[in-house]
Amino acid sequence: MRELLESDTGFYYAVGVFTILVFLLALAVLAMVNPSGIGAIELGGLVVGFFVFMLVFFVSVAVHRLEERNEL
Repeated sequence: MRELLESDTGFYYAVGVFTILVFLLALAVLAMVNPSGIGAIELGGLVVGFFVFMLVFFVSVAVHRLEERNEL
């Protein structure tokens, strides 16, 4: 695990996974605290928006890996 976090790319992946876990935890807490507080359309928009954000994040990490590979 330590080897993974020592590289920039590994750290970026760990941050992405942590962000996903926090998002899922927040959705679970929202569902428990106020089950009728958010509608299906709003929830769908929130999930799709977060998915697009994470897609861009992981694409940028992949580009960073390609740049590192070309520098060697």
